[in-house]
Amino acid sequence: MTTGLRAMTRLADWPDLVEARPSCGTGRALRTDGAEIAHFHSGRTADVHLSAATIWRLRGDLKNSTALRLVPGSAWVTVRLECESDIDLLLTLVSVALKAHQSSPAGDPSPAARCNDHRGVAITL
Repeated sequence: MTTGLRAMTRLADWPDLVEARPSCGTGRALRTDGAEIAHFHSGRTADVHLSAATIWRLRGDLKNSTALRLVPGSAWVTVRLECESDIDLLLTLVSVALKAHQSSPAGDPSPAARCNDHRGVAITL
């Protein structure tokens, strides 16, 4: 079982998340009532929709992780899933994403439907 599948299995049990078809059309997604939260495009990566405001607020902490990638202008963070600690990081970021989307009923003002997998080449923070 890949790390991505293990992470997806753990997140599928969260009461605020349901599995859905990703808006990008590739892989699998988890969403809440108001937004897509995570996309799994491969067995080793996941995109998490944190929101632009949350990425800006956490940018110092995000820069310290070698498991994370950003695309400029994106409200999504890509997590490389290579080991259990990467899964733990993903779960933490999904929790942050849920809180960000629950506290912002109007949603993120940026065009968030485009995850990093479909925005072009991601850069390392």
